[in-house]
Amino acid sequence: MRHIFQCFLRWSDMDAFGHVNNVVFLRYLEEARIDFMFRLAREAAESPTAAENSFQGGSVVARHEIDYLRPLVHRHTPVSVETWVTKIGAASATLDYEVKDAEAVYARARTVIVPYLLEEARPRRLTSEEKSFLEGYFDDSAASGLR
Repeated sequence: MRHIFQCFLRWSDMDAFGHVNNVVFLRYLEEARIDFMFRLAREAAESPTAAENSFQGGSVVARHEIDYLRPLVHRHTPVSVETWVTKIGAASATLDYEVKDAEAVYARARTVIVPYLLEEARPRRLTSEEKSFLEGYFDDSAASGLR
């Protein structure tokens, strides 16, 4: 299963060349990832305690990869950022994305996330609840092709 986030483009997302700047794509991925890991994961939790502990303390990005496939220009309709899980480890997960609309795929990307204890300034292991949530979006057959 994929998480689909509708991301609106802002006029300020464009650069001097008239298309969405490459760095802005990372912001689109971030918005989709935050919606996926914090809103959706907490809503999917089976209990209030599990919801509170879902990705508690936050997470950090350990790695980004992105392939820009075609220019994206400002318009009033959103693009879809589809997110799915391609790897689940003991203390990290890999998310793949496509930034697209009905006509085209504009970018494919991958992010390795690590759950993190902010107060202790250290990474931590994924909880069983977090792994269970991520497994619901696992699909390694649909990997974006980034290597």
